[in-house]
Amino acid sequence: MSGDESSATARGSAGERPTEEQSTARRTAGDDAGGLRSRLPGTRGEAEAVLDRLVRENRFTIAVLFPAIGAITLVGSAEGWVPDPLAFNPWFVLFGVLVMRSPLVVGVLPTLDRKAVGWIGVLVAYTYAIEHLGVRTGWPYGTFEYTISLGPMLGGVPLALPVFFIPLVVNAYLLCLLLLGGRASNGWVRLLAVVPTVVAMDLVLDPGAVAVGFWDFGGGAFYGVPLSNYAGWVLSATVAVICLDRAFEMASIRDRLANCEFMLDDMVSFVILWGGINVFYGNYVPAALALAFGVGLVRTDRFDSGLLDPRR
Repeated sequence: MSGDESSATARGSAGERPTEEQSTARRTAGDDAGGLRSRLPGTRGEAEAVLDRLVRENRFTIAVLFPAIGAITLVGSAEGWVPDPLAFNPWFVLFGVLVMRSPLVVGVLPTLDRKAVGWIGVLVAYTYAIEHLGVRTGWPYGTFEYTISLGPMLGGVPLALPVFFIPLVVNAYLLCLLLLGGRASNGWVRLLAVVPTVVAMDLVLDPGAVAVGFWDFGGGAFYGVPLSNYAGWVLSATVAVICLDRAFEMASIRDRLANCEFMLDDMVSFVILWGGINVFYGNYVPAALALAFGVGLVRTDRFDSGLLDPRR
């Protein structure tokens, strides 16, 4: 074929109009893309409403099923019933923790502004700093070491540490706001209520975590945990309350808490997970404290018996 003929053929091909089938396919693809865009939330409020609905429609799975399975698999891993690589798999652990945290995160989300994010950032920085200090020096929690992997580490501290620490103190903070009612408007009352609540939650958490082998203090007076650990938690809980008081606008967080029925579902998960582990290992005082938190949730109408029904 000559050069002129090739050019003419190319021009003819380029100038051809698309077939009816091609045009229809293009319109369909465009309609699908437009339909997808129209279904995506267009504002922060719409996104928050979607997340609210997602959590609300899956409360049983998130708040009951996940912690129950978590307790069984953690005990099974510790007892050698779960084979590698599933035993204490850090990515499975982190995934389960993130799912159980989702009601708290979604509940708090509408109350967050730049100031709140900034103060939570301060709390995150404190979390890393105090844990790094504790691992290196034994102060303020006592000498301890992580004995299983909780994901990537930095300076001997899990990168995911805030996912474990901050929800614990936020849950205690929110529970106290509900139980205190109008008295929660007084900052000193909040501090004096939240700090012992955080310490009591750790009285449940640490004995269970030591029992399954998450970390080790080398022995201690309270189910393998030294009393110095709880003195350290008094310090960290105080710092946390100061940060949270400055992060949240009190009227906004209390209004959201009053109208978001799943906001404390992460604490329901805490009761089931660590209460169950402590019962299995005969840690009856921590188990009784977990039960007490369950009673507190009932008093605030947050441990809905219907939550135990997967059909709801």
